[in-house]
Amino acid sequence: MVKLNKIYTRTGDDGTTGLAVGPRRPKHDLRIEAFGTVDETNAAIGLARLHADPETDEILARVQNELFDLGADLATLDDGSDLGYEPLRIVDSQVARLEADIDALNARLEPLKSFVLPAGTPLAAHLHAARTIARRAERLVTALAEREPVSGAAKRYVNRLSDFLFVAARVANLGPGDVLWAPGKTR
Repeated sequence: MVKLNKIYTRTGDDGTTGLAVGPRRPKHDLRIEAFGTVDETNAAIGLARLHADPETDEILARVQNELFDLGADLATLDDGSDLGYEPLRIVDSQVARLEADIDALNARLEPLKSFVLPAGTPLAAHLHAARTIARRAERLVTALAEREPVSGAAKRYVNRLSDFLFVAARVANLGPGDVLWAPGKTR
């Protein structure tokens, strides 16, 4: 159980932040950047939820909770050390559920004949913005994985997340339709 009595601690005034365990790291450390960008994705999804129908909102709420799980996973080193407890990790069932959401939403859509511009309904536009942030999070997680251990499920989840957000944005545009790229239109 998380209990926060005091919001500021002054421990980060020296430019460092703490992981779940282990030594403090610079705030610009790749691991901190990775889970910070996951948090940024989560905030963008929160904005999208302001425009969501109840069905989409329920899925997005679950994804937001899972992004906190992902942040906890990334904030806990996976170096084989005995932590004295079982750390919270993204698990394959969370990846599979996200894939099932993608498949269910995608079944409603016509195949694409062009690239989609990040626009349309307010929900679609916010989901596209969240998608681009999720892609940045994925780039940071994969860069981190080249230097330090990162669980395979965490890497798969962050990869599927942007796919989910893309498909959800397309579903949000079902009424007016996707805003498609018209190559060279303004030449």
